[in-house]
Amino acid sequence: MWTVVYIASNRAQAEMLKNLLDREGILANTRPAGISMLGDGIHEILVLESEADEAHAILCQHAVK
Repeated sequence: MWTVVYIASNRAQAEMLKNLLDREGILANTRPAGISMLGDGIHEILVLESEADEAHAILCQHAVK
C-alpha cells in the first residue's frame, strides 16, 4: 500500500524529493494532488507503507541541511 509522506508545492520539488528518496534506497512515486497559486500544482510524494517512517526521517534530515 502506498502512503503519502510529503506534499510538495510544485512538480520540480516533488521530483527532487523523489530522487533523494530513490538515492537512499526508498522506492517513491509522485502524483498531482491539486492546483497551487504558484504554478503547476501541488504533488504528493508516496512511498510504501512499510518505508514511510524511514522516508519521513530522510525528508526531515534533508530539510535541516
